Amino acid sequence: MPLYDDPTARPDSTVNVGPKKIYPTSGDHHWQEMRPYEAPRNDPDWHEVYVYTDAISYAPGETVRFHGSTNAVEWRIEVVRDGLHPATVHREDGLPGRATPMPEGAYEKGCDWPVLHSWTLPADLPSGFYLVESSVARHQGGRFVQHHFFVVRPAVGAHPGRVLHLLPTCTYTAYNDWGGANHYGGSHGPERNAMSPLLSLQRPWTRGMVKLPENAPRICATTPEPMMPLRYDFKEWSYANGFSYYYAATGWAQYDRHFAGWAEREGYALDTITQTDLHLRPELLDGYACVVVVGHDEYWTREMRLAIESYVDRGGHFARFGANFTWQVRLEEGRRQVCYKSNAHKADPIRATGDDARLTSAWEDRHVRWPGATTVGVNGLGGTYANWGRFTPRGSRGFTVYRPEHWAFAGTDLSYGDIFGAEARIFGYEVDGVDYTFRDGLPYPTGKDGTPDSVEILAMTPAVMGEAPLESYTLRAYVGAHDWYEKAEMIHGVANEETLAKSYHGSGMMVSMRRGRGEVLTAASCEWVMGLKRGCAYTQQVTRNVLDRFRAATLPGGKGA
Repeated sequence: MPLYDDPTARPDSTVNVGPKKIYPTSGDHHWQEMRPYEAPRNDPDWHEVYVYTDAISYAPGETVRFHGSTNAVEWRIEVVRDGLHPATVHREDGLPGRATPMPEGAYEKGCDWPVLHSWTLPADLPSGFYLVESSVARHQGGRFVQHHFFVVRPAVGAHPGRVLHLLPTCTYTAYNDWGGANHYGGSHGPERNAMSPLLSLQRPWTRGMVKLPENAPRICATTPEPMMPLRYDFKEWSYANGFSYYYAATGWAQYDRHFAGWAEREGYALDTITQTDLHLRPELLDGYACVVVVGHDEYWTREMRLAIESYVDRGGHFARFGANFTWQVRLEEGRRQVCYKSNAHKADPIRATGDDARLTSAWEDRHVRWPGATTVGVNGLGGTYANWGRFTPRGSRGFTVYRPEHWAFAGTDLSYGDIFGAEARIFGYEVDGVDYTFRDGLPYPTGKDGTPDSVEILAMTPAVMGEAPLESYTLRAYVGAHDWYEKAEMIHGVANEETLAKSYHGSGMMVSMRRGRGEVLTAASCEWVMGLKRGCAYTQQVTRNVLDRFRAATLPGGKGA
């Protein structure tokens, strides 16, 4: 029976809910004050298992080492090549258990657990995303289930007609708070209430990043009724069902799986790599005329950007159906991610070298000054939030077309001023844009933010950096004005009336850009994949147009396709 139809593969059932823990709250208690993270329960009466792999990707024929800890006598592992038709490729029952405590600071130092199981990949194992399910039986009934993953990368060489799917795993890592913290918050610091600038890849993924139930709410889930209190369905659902506080923001289950399934159904042949591969093995790009990234690609290293730019300059084609191109990170031996974010100019150790260009802050930071538009055609801080909370809560949820004659819109019957994707809610939750002006009814980049002259704006919709106040309720919002002030400080050095006015408004854009001998097409919205998942004819046709044109081109360097 396929894994996804197996009821035992679901996370803990209600019979497995542990003892209640009751605590007092104040009259103005807010759910943001209570941010749970996943870690071992360490109760001998409640069997559990946690597993991670020694690397994020492997070549066929290499050995995967599964590090882990379990307080059960025996455990089960199952590896599934995920996609439109998930298929089990490896399974072992009755593996001997071994319990090892989670070390202090595992989120930044790694778990350092022993190898509980090894598997040598078959030499003919195809490239793709491989879901790892580890589970143990509980005497209360049911099974405890945990999910991890690894990628099988393709061989170096020409792969004509195939599309290379790049997984934004730096963003996965940034949101993974398993063990205590991530780049957004957690139990780091002297007060044990701060984000961690250092995150290890040698630990499990938090629940929901690898696998989700089909009905898990998305961030752009509902349109608010007039004058009603704020609702964040995805947070409520995560609390109610024991999933990560950050599950909805990123991950294979939330974004990449929807694209991979649609592409497979449409007949596209995909190979898969991670951002770590892009960082360490940029030569993998050379075998493909088309590289694609989808969903939420917020975090990149300098080396990754340079690899993509070199690839496009030599004639490669980069399709980006995703958004929030914002933060520079550093990778330490492919095992730990570094990002100090808006505090980088004060706290990042590299500042002592005077190499501000490598500060792990926003690409548009006044210290870094390498706008993302030079690589992907848009800037992360030029857009950001739309269609959830109080961020344009009643926006169109689709893109407004301005240049319907562009080849990307061929066969769609879209015309100037049309909105597409609204029914499928493709616009949000984060989007990217550039500074622009209108001439004769058409938008053009001003170039003030470093946008290249070759960028052509095809479609766009408003976005904002802060949540608008709600007149009738004094309730605290999820993000509120925090990121708005942060943008003003990073770009202008201070948040005051003038800089805040310059920093609030933005837009999400679909743009086309020529660069060297190659081409970039960006549809800068995290939720673009929902147009594929929910059957939006316009979103699907645009995606086909881009993939068909790009994969049919010659390989970078002039090699035959």
